[in-house]
Amino acid sequence: MFTIEDLFHYSEDPTISRFVPREHPSHPGLTPAVWAIARMQAPMYYLPRDCPRIAFYQTPDSTEGDIQRFLGLSRARMVITIENRWYPRLLDTRLYQYTFSSDTFYCLDKLAGYYLSHEAVEPIDVMPMGDLLAKLSQEDVELRMTPSLLPLRDALLTSSLHFSMIRMRNAQIEDVR
Repeated sequence: MFTIEDLFHYSEDPTISRFVPREHPSHPGLTPAVWAIARMQAPMYYLPRDCPRIAFYQTPDSTEGDIQRFLGLSRARMVITIENRWYPRLLDTRLYQYTFSSDTFYCLDKLAGYYLSHEAVEPIDVMPMGDLLAKLSQEDVELRMTPSLLPLRDALLTSSLHFSMIRMRNAQIEDVR
């Protein structure tokens, strides 16, 4: 089993033997780094790499109104929403979980679970994820699908929930109605 110090990276490539710091397209101001995710937030990455997604969940500071509006009757610890057009790719994707020791990493954002290392990192383990829908369901995650993520993005930006918007540059931009 994994320890609390283990961090993860997810890739469709099972052959990476060394991760080298690189610039992040969504964070151009940051020094090049190897990115990793903490165990609790890892399900945000149980999806095809380029799949745009929005993950959100309540925090102690979330308002009851926002909890009702966005989570409704759901009791899942996290909701992840993807666009409908990505569903077939989700079913066909073979994803691999890389495990890192936390030795050279520091926490960039505790709520989001993001960790960075400015040193090259070698994984201590790599394993196939298997059925990604099954993995998400085992993590107490509710998966939602929508024609476009943009209305949800716009609504969450002013909410009190914690959210992570990943690969939004690949989101559907035209009106899908």
